[in-house]
Amino acid sequence: MFLENASLQARNTFAIAANSRFLAEVTTSAQLIDLLHTVTAKNLPVLVLGGGSNIVLSQDVAGLVICPKLMGIRCLEDQNDTVIIEAAAGENWHDFVQYCLAQGWYGLENLSLIPGTVGAAPIQNIGAYGVEIKDCFHSLTAVARQTGIAREFSLSDCLFGYRDSVFKQALKDAYIITHVRFQLSKKATVKLQYGDIAAELAQQHIHSPLPVDVARAVIRIRQRKLPDPAKIGNAGSFFKNPVIPQALFSDLKHQYPNIVAYPQGEQVKLAAGWLIEQTGWKGRTLGKAGVYEKQALVLVNRGGAQGKDVLALAHAIQRDVLAKFGVSLEIEANII
Repeated sequence: MFLENASLQARNTFAIAANSRFLAEVTTSAQLIDLLHTVTAKNLPVLVLGGGSNIVLSQDVAGLVICPKLMGIRCLEDQNDTVIIEAAAGENWHDFVQYCLAQGWYGLENLSLIPGTVGAAPIQNIGAYGVEIKDCFHSLTAVARQTGIAREFSLSDCLFGYRDSVFKQALKDAYIITHVRFQLSKKATVKLQYGDIAAELAQQHIHSPLPVDVARAVIRIRQRKLPDPAKIGNAGSFFKNPVIPQALFSDLKHQYPNIVAYPQGEQVKLAAGWLIEQTGWKGRTLGKAGVYEKQALVLVNRGGAQGKDVLALAHAIQRDVLAKFGVSLEIEANII
C-alpha cells in the first residue's frame, strides 16, 4: 500500500525535487478510510496531494502523502433548468469542466484550463474571469482524517471567501474531500464582464457567444498569458490579489492613475500582477527561480529551483511591493 522515500518531483507542477517518507494512492473512499485507520496514518503527519498545482515543496515531507485518485462523474438530479452533478476528487478539473459543457451543463466555463483536481477546487474556492466555485457549488463529501468518518458539507458549511474556505481556516488539514457536487444550469447564459473575454470574443467575430465560446476564449487567453507546467515549472498565480480599503485606493489612484483595480463591495481589489510589474520584477530571475515574462503574477522554475529559491524570490517581491505601494501581498500557493 505504501511507497517509501517516494519522489514528489513529478507530482508537483513547480517540478521541485523533494521526497516523502511514505506515499499512498487511493482509488475509492473505502481505501481512503482504511488507510486513515492504519498505524502509519495515525502516527505521522499527513499531506494530501492532488494535482500538485498550488504547492511549493520547501523540504522533504517527513510523513505520509496521500494521493486521492477517486474517479467518476454522474448526474444526481435533472430538473427543467438545472442539474446537480457529482464529480470524484481525483477528476482533472479542466476535463470535468469540458465534460459538463459537452453535456449542456453550464456555469463553470469561465474556470476552464485551471490546473488541479476537482477535490482541491473547493479548498481555495478557485476563481477566474468573474466566476468562483461558490457560484455553482452545491455540496461535498469529505472524510475526517482523525476518525475516517464521512461528512457532508453544504454551501454555507464551507464558508467560502476570496480564495478561501473553512478548509483553509478552522478545518485546515482536518478533512480529505472525496466528492464534490455542483448545481449547473441548462440555460446557455454567459458572463463576459471580467477580464479580456469580451475583447477575445470580438476578435474572433463572435457576437452572440455560447458558453462553449466563452470556454474557448478563456483557454486562449490563459494559454497566451500563463506558462504550461509541462514545459515550465510553476504553480499558477502565486499571490492573491490584495483587497484594500477605499481610502488607501484613493491615495494610490492619485499617485498611480493607471493602477489596475476592481470594486470589491466597499473595498477595492488590486491586480497583484500590475503591482509586481511596477516594481520591475516581471521577467527577472533570482537564483534559479524567476517571474514569468508574460504574467508577473506567476513565479517559475528556471531549472533546478528548490523551494527555498522560490520563497526567496517571493519574499523579495513582497518587500518591494510593500515599500512602493504600502500594500502587503499574500502568497496564494501552499508552502509545504
